[in-house]
Amino acid sequence: LAEEAAREGRPTVIAVGGDGTIHEVVNGLMRVDQGTRPKLGVIGQGTGGDFRKSLEVEHRLDRYLTAIASRRTRKIDIGRFSYRDNAGEDTEGYFVNILSVGMGGLVDRYVHQAKGQLGGTIAYLSASVKALLESEVGVLAAVIEEDGSRRDEEIVTRQIAICNGRFFGGGMEVAPMAVLDDGAFDVVSMGAAPRARFALGSLSIYSGKHVDKPDVQVFRCQSIELRLKNQAITEIFPLDVDGEPLGTLPLRIELVPAALEVFVS
Repeated sequence: LAEEAAREGRPTVIAVGGDGTIHEVVNGLMRVDQGTRPKLGVIGQGTGGDFRKSLEVEHRLDRYLTAIASRRTRKIDIGRFSYRDNAGEDTEGYFVNILSVGMGGLVDRYVHQAKGQLGGTIAYLSASVKALLESEVGVLAAVIEEDGSRRDEEIVTRQIAICNGRFFGGGMEVAPMAVLDDGAFDVVSMGAAPRARFALGSLSIYSGKHVDKPDVQVFRCQSIELRLKNQAITEIFPLDVDGEPLGTLPLRIELVPAALEVFVS
């Protein structure tokens, strides 16, 4: 529908819903040329509401409407990624907030299985416990490009998040340094600590203080490729894209700078 509206020449498309709805709308808008791409308005609903937190719009209907009516916009970056979908086919898509790999994908899998049964924060906490017990440490071959330089790294982690926005998982501030329009992803690898230590260390993710812990690795990039070396855990090391469970590795992500105008307060 968003793509259809764009091709009809509509100047504005408004996404009413949660992070999954915004993800679908953005994917529709990104399929048209930037010169004819409508502006995006957001009226937040849904379980997580993480993207609107990075937009810094208060979660009230009148605040969303005021932001749209103000006509003030911000040109934000978008992530473009290629991956293997759940049918095993190579495909492409876009994300507006955060793409994570590993335990985060398991969390979203369980959140969606329990959809409607629990409230937002409780749903994420319950799913996080279940995912932690099932999670394994991934050994990732990474190719990273940052400001024109390219390097190869091995990353050993239970979860890695490629962040355009700051929040995921219903309010976890995984990337407190992330800015939607700074021309780079902030990548946060949560490390390979044993489950109990990982769980204790992860408690500080709600305040963003986890990034100061020695197990956590943080870096910036404009593109990243990830391949899982220990492929036996592929099914329990899935992708989570804007709060939606979506396929598996291998994965390539690149930044599309200043790609979309979004109404802000």
